[in-house]
Amino acid sequence: MPESKQAWKNTMSDDQFAFLRELLAAPSPIGLEGAMTRGVLEPRLRELLPSSWELHRFRGNAGLVADSHPGEDDRFKVMVIGHADQIRMQVRSIGSDGKIWINSDSFLATTLLAHEVRLFSENPDAPGSYRILTGGTVEAIGAIHFAGPDLRAGRKGIKPEQLFLELQIHGKNRKKQVEALGIRAGDPILLDRPIRRGFSPDTYYGAYLDNGLGCYVAAEAARIVAERGGLKNIRYLAGFASHEEIGRMGSRVLAGEMRPDAVIAVDVAHDLEAAPGIGDKRVEQVRMGGGCTISHGSVCSAQINTLMLRTAKENDIPVQSKAVGRDTGTDAMAAVFASIDAAVTSIGVPIRNMHTVSETGHTGDLLAATHLVAETLLAMDAADMKSDDLREGHPRLDMAEPLAWRPAPESDDD
Repeated sequence: MPESKQAWKNTMSDDQFAFLRELLAAPSPIGLEGAMTRGVLEPRLRELLPSSWELHRFRGNAGLVADSHPGEDDRFKVMVIGHADQIRMQVRSIGSDGKIWINSDSFLATTLLAHEVRLFSENPDAPGSYRILTGGTVEAIGAIHFAGPDLRAGRKGIKPEQLFLELQIHGKNRKKQVEALGIRAGDPILLDRPIRRGFSPDTYYGAYLDNGLGCYVAAEAARIVAERGGLKNIRYLAGFASHEEIGRMGSRVLAGEMRPDAVIAVDVAHDLEAAPGIGDKRVEQVRMGGGCTISHGSVCSAQINTLMLRTAKENDIPVQSKAVGRDTGTDAMAAVFASIDAAVTSIGVPIRNMHTVSETGHTGDLLAATHLVAETLLAMDAADMKSDDLREGHPRLDMAEPLAWRPAPESDDD
């Protein structure tokens, strides 16, 4: 039986988990994604992929594309995009008391308190080289004793402008001590929490699942396809984009440069079933451990979704449906933003506690997404898919058949 028919059901191997851990731990704040793309992904791809594959780099960002058939523009091109950029805090200013005031970016300020971080700073004496500072924590109040009554009672929360980096600076001239380190406004700060195996079976937790998981899927799908004999008819473009967290800037560059016929974005999704205060608000019951998600709505292509659903069914891969409105919120919008005529969709890996130090996922969901992408690529290749297949294959709802009532299958559930 092919590996893909069972791999998603199994616990992730130690080698796979080690790669995932290394990928997510690579310091890749927005705009400085090279540690993940050049430091982790590039050497792994060069080691595992045939020499005929080409790795494309880009001038204005640290994105990367692994290309199965470089230069063969007549082939049907499928781009799978994960984004490599990590949400970061930034140095805002240095106070007279030595406090380093910071921006919280897309983090909820309260979730950052007391967590250890890494600060990266360009050397002012040697521009272009960077230093790393460890041992700091994010703080805001200092102690419960200094908090106002509303904050202590839970009626008010922590404001982003209250956050500062605690470096244990003491003595005289504390501001000058910090300035002497060469720290400046704009320096990025990352959470220092590599992933670990979780308490429950087949789970893991830590920082930056969003969206190293998408990069993992795109890279591992390339490995699986190569090990299964490669692609004879279509061209696979595994994209690792920059700047997603501030507007999906990098992926539109990748799409604009490579001009794919189809785009599959791979991102994280929320475990809505377990989300506090959300699970009972009539949202779809997407859950961690239930398989990867396929998005319906926005610019998502019904044709690509149908192909992926058919592939999932044929290979016993669990999928969940996710409704999206005007905007997918993912790199699936890359082709639209780049004015490229491509059929696109978005798949996701359900996680909990998104944008925190304790993002939590299930290895089965990640493996399901990986093998769904790989099997979809192989199905497209077997069908010798062409651009005209998409142009001519749009669903016709005026040809829909009547749906009559039928009894539900017997079940113990109400």
